[in-house]
Amino acid sequence: MGVIRSFRKNFSNFFKKLFNKKNARIGIYGPPNAGKTTLANRIVRDWTGDAMGSVSHIAHETRRARRREGVTIQSNGGSISLDIIDTPGLATKIDFHEFMEQGMNEAESKRRAKEATEGVIEAVKWLENLDGVILVMDATEDPYTQVNVTVIGNMEARSLPLLIVANKVDLPESSPTTIREAFPQHPMVAISALEGKNIDTFYDEIAKRFG
Repeated sequence: MGVIRSFRKNFSNFFKKLFNKKNARIGIYGPPNAGKTTLANRIVRDWTGDAMGSVSHIAHETRRARRREGVTIQSNGGSISLDIIDTPGLATKIDFHEFMEQGMNEAESKRRAKEATEGVIEAVKWLENLDGVILVMDATEDPYTQVNVTVIGNMEARSLPLLIVANKVDLPESSPTTIREAFPQHPMVAISALEGKNIDTFYDEIAKRFG
């Protein structure tokens, strides 16, 4: 329990600092197809009217980090200005055959696999320049994966404040409680980035750390 309280205290202090900074760099991380870009689009659309990038059912649609500066979120009487970095999906292995199974030819599949691998490297490098991380997990999937455990361990080693988002709760098979129980040392909010379900709770989870 002491470890959990420590992480929660650090997380709270982090958001207090955010409200005192002009722009905080927040990276959106997670495995492929967890809904990272959908969430990034939701945030940017809600507060600027724009979108951040395209989404696809094919894994590794995002193969380069994308940054949107100066997104100001207002909630519960407070406001916070963020630079949002939407990162490529993290994976321990990227096989070009996965793209061929989606109907791409071999040359295109190999090109995409190479770009996706480079994107993972870029995403890891971005950790050196972030103030915090939103880790998106698919609430319909088992959270005990090598990617999730490795990512969380990496962020803890870097002392990066972390908010876990259990995404896709609009699907009947979702189980955000499983994610909460898997990583109780970190705060978590359950949402549907696609439909906007509980998105205000997500914004409140950030804003309430202000005071």
